[in-house]
Amino acid sequence: MAKAVEKGKGFMKEFKEFALKGNVMDMAVGVLIGGAFSGIVTALTGDFINPLIASAGGAEIAGMIRLPWVDYTGLDAEQIKALSLDYGHFITTVVNFLITALIIFLLMKGVNKLMALGKKKAEEEAAAEPAPESEPSKEELLLTEIRDLLKAQNGQK
Repeated sequence: MAKAVEKGKGFMKEFKEFALKGNVMDMAVGVLIGGAFSGIVTALTGDFINPLIASAGGAEIAGMIRLPWVDYTGLDAEQIKALSLDYGHFITTVVNFLITALIIFLLMKGVNKLMALGKKKAEEEAAAEPAPESEPSKEELLLTEIRDLLKAQNGQK
């Protein structure tokens, strides 16, 4: 029983270290930003991109494929949609994903560039400041005193 508790504590410690690593936090920020942009991206593709695709290639590009083995006679629009391949929706979803991924990529690239500039500035400031001269240690003082005494004795002889 004690070993199981120790393993549980070790597992929790390991998980805590993993969860608090920078990469996991960056990923969490990316997920939150992606979630925030999903509504905007969905509106962009639904209201702007899909009509442009439909106008360029006709309604069949943004539409559905009716399956040849299904009898669609007497079915309403919702039933027809349920029994068809809706590739227009798939295209919209792929475009949403690509736009969201691009936005997150650009945001993370900007954040990383800002962090690199801040780090570079801190390194330059640290390099520009001369290191303060430290007080000599007791050993150094004692050795200096011994050296001076030896020089004085050799000079007298």
